[in-house]
Amino acid sequence: MMDLPLLDFPALLTLAEKSSSIGAACACCTVNLDGWISVPLSLAEENFQEIGTLLEDPYTEPTFAEFHPAGTRYDSPLAPIAPRYFPANRCIVAACLNCGRHYLRYTEAGGYFVDRRIRLLSSRLLVDAPL
Repeated sequence: MMDLPLLDFPALLTLAEKSSSIGAACACCTVNLDGWISVPLSLAEENFQEIGTLLEDPYTEPTFAEFHPAGTRYDSPLAPIAPRYFPANRCIVAACLNCGRHYLRYTEAGGYFVDRRIRLLSSRLLVDAPL
């Protein structure tokens, strides 16, 4: 795995704003990715390029606390994206090579499963919330 740069909040916001301004149709957005879902089989891995990480320290376990001040839930399309909180704090940011939209991706690992998850990076939901 190549080393990815750590994206601070201003850099993440810039990517989110760029992504949010894209209106072109693309294969990457044929499935609603506004909230966290398992990566659909319809998304071709080769159409994405990893460009940065939100994992601040790969040697320290980040928090599992979530940020939902308005009572949303993890999988809600309206849930805020708070980079210091789970699951954003474990994410890689990837760009669609066809249209330029940006996505958050991470791998959920449980006792008996591994599930790759994805969510659209949205500027209107991005929050610079302190821990």
